[in-house]
Amino acid sequence: MSTQVLVVDDDPRITSLLRRALRFAGHTVQVARDGLEGLALAEAAAPDLVILDVMLPGLDGLGVCRRLRGMADTPILMLTARDDVPDRVLGLDAGADDYLVKPFALEELLARVRALLRRAGGTSEEEDDGPTSLCFADLTLDTCTRCIARGGRTTSLSTTEFKLLRLFLHHPHHVLTRERLIEGVWGIDFPGESNVLEVYVRYLRLKLEQDALPRLIHTVRGAGYVLRA
Repeated sequence: MSTQVLVVDDDPRITSLLRRALRFAGHTVQVARDGLEGLALAEAAAPDLVILDVMLPGLDGLGVCRRLRGMADTPILMLTARDDVPDRVLGLDAGADDYLVKPFALEELLARVRALLRRAGGTSEEEDDGPTSLCFADLTLDTCTRCIARGGRTTSLSTTEFKLLRLFLHHPHHVLTRERLIEGVWGIDFPGESNVLEVYVRYLRLKLEQDALPRLIHTVRGAGYVLRA
């Protein structure tokens, strides 16, 4: 079966271009012209992936993203006209899985769509018949509920945070390169120049280091990251 992609953008040139390209790639495409219409279509059709513009009439893309994330773990690729890091981080903080700056190459957009769909629908080497609980130092990850326990506090993780932390927990004390982490969480053709990995490492650190607990995920300059006490 073809995957269903919902495009939420008020620019008819963009929606026409994306509709043709996505259909040619084998996807079924629905288009919404504003945020409220996008939310209604997402609730009714349960798409496999959402491509969401930041600047929308009425409810903007950040508001739509937050509401979509409250409904499901549907992969969200956010489109933005601004290339500043704070603007891109706002989208990720709202719940987007990836972002793409306009103008963009169709080949890059389709590569990101493939990577997001594979991440959402596939399994990794760490998932297959793995334990239901992973522990390191004073940290415990429940792989069924996607919750972490540390310092007497339990915190839930998003899908991406969970996959990233699980990868670290399967390879404690090993320096994992940026490429290895991106491949393990997002897929082998995820655009490598993105700083999405750094953003999600920051998210994990915020949750792991509540109440000023010692750092577990350390940066190895010029190499990657390592999980160590």
